[in-house]
Amino acid sequence: QVQLVESGGGDSVQAGGSLRLSCAASGLTFRRYAMGWFRQAPGKEREFVAAINSIGDSTYYADSVKGRFTISRDNYKKTVYLQMNSVKPEDTAVYYCAAGLKTIATMNEYDYWGQGTQVTVSS
Repeated sequence: QVQLVESGGGDSVQAGGSLRLSCAASGLTFRRYAMGWFRQAPGKEREFVAAINSIGDSTYYADSVKGRFTISRDNYKKTVYLQMNSVKPEDTAVYYCAAGLKTIATMNEYDYWGQGTQVTVSS
C-alpha cells in the first residue's frame, strides 16, 4: 500500500520566516517517481507549487514561489522536501505531496497523494 505522509506544517509562521515540509513515501519504488508539491487555500482550487524529477536533477516551480521555495529529494530516505523561505500570508494553504511517473504533469496525472499538512503564515 502506497503512503505519502507530509509533515512540517501545523504551527503558524510569521511572514518573512521559513519552514521546511517533508513528505515520506512508502510502498512504492520511490526513485522511479517524480514528486510534486501542490497547495489548496480555503475557497480556492488546488494549485501546483513545485515538482522534481525522479533523480532530482530537474526542478520546476510556480511563478508565485520561484526564488523563495526549493524542492529537493533524498532517494535513500524516500523523502521529498519543500524548503519555504520568505513566506507570505498568501502562502497559507494545505500543502500536499504527490507522486507520478511524469515530472511535468497535470494534477490528474499524479498517481498518489498525501493527506496534506496545514501551513499558516501570519502577517
